[in-house]
Amino acid sequence: MSTPPLILLLSGSLRTGSSNESVLRTAQAVAPAHVCTVRYPDLAALPHFNPDDDTDPLPAPVAELRAAIGAADAVLICAPEYAGTLPGSFKNLLDWTVGGTEICDKPVAWVNAAAAGRGRGAEATLRTVLGYTGADIVESACVNLPVDRGTVGPDGVITDEGVREQLRAVLARLLTPR
Repeated sequence: MSTPPLILLLSGSLRTGSSNESVLRTAQAVAPAHVCTVRYPDLAALPHFNPDDDTDPLPAPVAELRAAIGAADAVLICAPEYAGTLPGSFKNLLDWTVGGTEICDKPVAWVNAAAAGRGRGAEATLRTVLGYTGADIVESACVNLPVDRGTVGPDGVITDEGVREQLRAVLARLLTPR
């Protein structure tokens, strides 16, 4: 029996109840039964990036991040825009991936949960940094999917069937061989 594909879900938000977290919780809820999804839980635990520390042995949270990326078949990111770019905490996470090879050639996509016309700075930064890492950006799986807070249930999962269907399509495109 083959191992089910694993998608690592990376939230760029530290805020409890963020739209980005709701998108990723919903992606987990709508993922096909044959797909495993796991949310990376430790964005806040990562130390500030310092190239002097990007050597073996890596700080434990960095080693865990890289191991999670290495174990995944694909990565889905949902990060907010802050001051025209990515929040510093998520840019820090991405900086820790530059010195490793785990994300190189790995299918990666993002969902922009911002209101229409917003979030372009975060997308541009993602594209730039992921280019440095050698990630395989799956353009057809990168989507803008504004979240209406009124459609988020008490469990943090989006109830809007249109959004849920779009997330199913994102997951399918992310895992489609190219």
